[in-house]
Amino acid sequence: MAGRLANKVALLTGGASGLGLASARLMAAEGAKVVIADVQRDRGNAAAAEIGHGALFIELDVTDEAGWTRAVDTVVERHGKLNILLNSAGIAAPDGSIEDVTLAQFRCMMAINAEGTFLGCKNAVRVMKANGEPCSIVNISSVAGLVSGWQMAAYSPSKGAVRLLTKSVALHCARQGYDIRCNSVHPAFIDTPMVQEGIDADPDPKKAMQRLRRMVPMGKIGEPNDIGYMVLYLASDESKFTTGAEMVVDGGCTAM
Repeated sequence: MAGRLANKVALLTGGASGLGLASARLMAAEGAKVVIADVQRDRGNAAAAEIGHGALFIELDVTDEAGWTRAVDTVVERHGKLNILLNSAGIAAPDGSIEDVTLAQFRCMMAINAEGTFLGCKNAVRVMKANGEPCSIVNISSVAGLVSGWQMAAYSPSKGAVRLLTKSVALHCARQGYDIRCNSVHPAFIDTPMVQEGIDADPDPKKAMQRLRRMVPMGKIGEPNDIGYMVLYLASDESKFTTGAEMVVDGGCTAM
């Protein structure tokens, strides 16, 4: 039986680990031809080998405009088209209050989280608009792109930018008559290497994990597949009337 993404080609940034890798696994299982893009060469090659089904790894720094052009063109040369882009590459640290964060740190956060997503959307639209098939761009934002905190002077603005960029891309594609949808996903705390690094850096990792769980109304942090299944829905034609939307997967955090 054909999968939910049969005959579709997907490019996923940050695909070597965390949310990107979880999404890549699910997409491949549902029939997509998967291309992982990441700066982590060894992890990326290992992920592609593990996923199988002809999965490909491309080394990509999402802040590199020429690198984005090469990556997207490589996907089209290899598979003839691009149907799905997941912008999942991102960083969360260093961060702090407005008095603590340096301009260099702020610019780094914006370059990877916001500008990297901008370049991905720009290059995806460039090739998607001509392929004559339904296409989907999914941008990973955060609950921090909806609400902020006193120690999020860099991360929250970068994820807020992703949220509103998504809406602009969605409206542009609709106005131009392109069959391209663009939506954002807003996770809370998810059990990924990035979150685990923050926990491990705490003087008391066990208490740090307990604090995170207490911050979530459901009393637990999420699993990568909790986000992966939302990405899968948005990537599939099941979401054909959904664009410019904010899909919140946060265990109830933003309901408070």
